[in-house]
Amino acid sequence: MKAVSVIGTGAVGTSVALALTRRGVTVHLEDLSATAARTAEAMGAGSVREPDARVDLALIAVPPAHTGAVLADAQRRGLARAYTDVASVKARPYAEIHSAGADPSTFIGGHPLAATERSGPLAGRANLFEGRPWILTPSTRTDQSVLNRALELVSLCSGVPVIMDAAVHDRTLALTSHAPHLISTLMAAQLAQATEADIRVSGQGLRNVTSIAGGDPVLWRDIHEANAEALADVLDAFAADLGSAVNALRTLGDSDPAARERAEAGLDTLLKHGTRGRARVAGRSGAPSAEVARLSVAVSEQPGTLTRLFTAVDGLGVRIEDVRLERTQEPPYGKVSLFVRRTSASELSRLLTVDGWTVTLAPTAPTGPATAPSASTASTASTASTASTASTASTAEHAATLPAPLNS
Repeated sequence: MKAVSVIGTGAVGTSVALALTRRGVTVHLEDLSATAARTAEAMGAGSVREPDARVDLALIAVPPAHTGAVLADAQRRGLARAYTDVASVKARPYAEIHSAGADPSTFIGGHPLAATERSGPLAGRANLFEGRPWILTPSTRTDQSVLNRALELVSLCSGVPVIMDAAVHDRTLALTSHAPHLISTLMAAQLAQATEADIRVSGQGLRNVTSIAGGDPVLWRDIHEANAEALADVLDAFAADLGSAVNALRTLGDSDPAARERAEAGLDTLLKHGTRGRARVAGRSGAPSAEVARLSVAVSEQPGTLTRLFTAVDGLGVRIEDVRLERTQEPPYGKVSLFVRRTSASELSRLLTVDGWTVTLAPTAPTGPATAPSASTASTASTASTASTASTASTAEHAATLPAPLNS
């Protein structure tokens, strides 16, 4: 990948730009705020000069509500061969992409699971995504070449790609990110009218619970609105447990011993469930899939290596279920773990070896955050088309109507 445009120079967009420039990629910066774009440029994140020709990839780092409109504008200008975003909600932007008249075949949703506590370009860090999951949500119309470029982007930023269906992504993030933020915010709101004496004796537990309540309220409102239904489902379940806890606590003072015993048992159950849930987060692991095999392919840092590899696999008619990237200290400096159906693994290993790649076939499947999708999810999130992308975007006058940058 030689050239990328980053639209939106908040913390995430600037971090992507810094990571890419560090790897020798030419980065062009755009933002509604000229100050933000110039600040990112001064940090070494790229140049505010418009590209002379189509870039390989355009990264849209704006709030979810604006993704569709920004994508449509960029495609009309013929800005890039492929497009992706970093918004933490995926289903609504896909719907708005269609309503905005954008071309879905050149777009793949993306969401790096990394953020900073501060906002704006000055919060950007080149190493923000190192070792962090980066979710990609190809639709059934996403072209294979677009997926390839997105995977190369994740590699250049040292992230860990995870293939996921857009709707599954939103339900997952509602549970693991959006609901925790809102619950933390509700707890923090209780402190707004607290006395100084209360705050003075607060401990680490309170700081832990409210630690994620910060951030840009406007941005978080946009995220919550974009994922409202999935978020409401999680909060419904949370509210039921909260109601049970309130009832149990009220009943502990009941004069009826049987009622008190039931309340104690209910509260004990809630606490035990919480302990089990916390243990899953603290030491998450995944079980290997019997249907998936792993091929480890040695790769160099030469630009375009990953694209050549993914194109080779695609040309052999094999679908990649999941991908992991691993950097090494010695040449060839990296390995790519390709997770494919076990029935295809041996033949793919043989053909790639004939083609000059160094391949090791391992029996294990992915674990942890990059666990291979289930059959239904993999089908929905498949990299459907193998045809080459034909850009339908026409060159148009650039209108400076970009929304504010995405900061988290």
